[in-house]
Amino acid sequence: MSPQSAPIADRVTRPAGPLVIEIAGVTKLYKMGEETIHALRGVDMKIHRNEYLAIMGPSGSGKSTLMNMLGCLDTPTAGHYEFNGKDVAAMIDDELAEIRNREIGFVFQTFNLLPRATALANVELPLIYAGCSPHERRERAIQALQNVGLGERMHHKPNELSGGQRQRVAIARALVNRPSIILADEPTGNLDSKTGVEIMALFEDLYAAGNTLIVVTHEEEIARHARRIVRLRDGLIESDAAVA
Repeated sequence: MSPQSAPIADRVTRPAGPLVIEIAGVTKLYKMGEETIHALRGVDMKIHRNEYLAIMGPSGSGKSTLMNMLGCLDTPTAGHYEFNGKDVAAMIDDELAEIRNREIGFVFQTFNLLPRATALANVELPLIYAGCSPHERRERAIQALQNVGLGERMHHKPNELSGGQRQRVAIARALVNRPSIILADEPTGNLDSKTGVEIMALFEDLYAAGNTLIVVTHEEEIARHARRIVRLRDGLIESDAAVA
């Protein structure tokens, strides 16, 4: 058995909660010179609270486009997207920014940390945009760092942390606003295999604590940590099934 795979029987699957995301007939077209690229060709998907979902697909399958759509970083050419019962297409830019800051915690392959700021300051950043008081920001950021096992490293800058520790800071930052979903793009892509195992174990803990996780990955072993895998090919959902 691969070190990144856990026995399915040993893992708890939480009951799904209320609907968080519903997309119906979503298409996305891009113009590249004279050519029109059909990135998504009519995708339907429902995601509930407490789900642990992986999105997979080869290069060009549309998984990055779908991730950007789910994260309200891009809008569909056609189709319908509801986030917590609200029509995303009807939202103005400020409302979309609020959704991204308050409702979606992003974790990226490249960490996206401010290099000159401490771990604590990096985690506080979303709370500044949310208008929290300095005292509340600090308390919540400290708690988030403690929750990912970095309570003793909060005053270190990114270049003083290992790759795995930097990713933990990024995860703490994603969690600090208590979002509806955590959206992770290749979260172990820049990590060695041992550190990747540790990060996926942390994701397992986050899921067990009631968080909703969506992981975009091209690695089968990473996807199998989820409880459901959606596979894309040529802009369409090829399969959508529970992990057996």
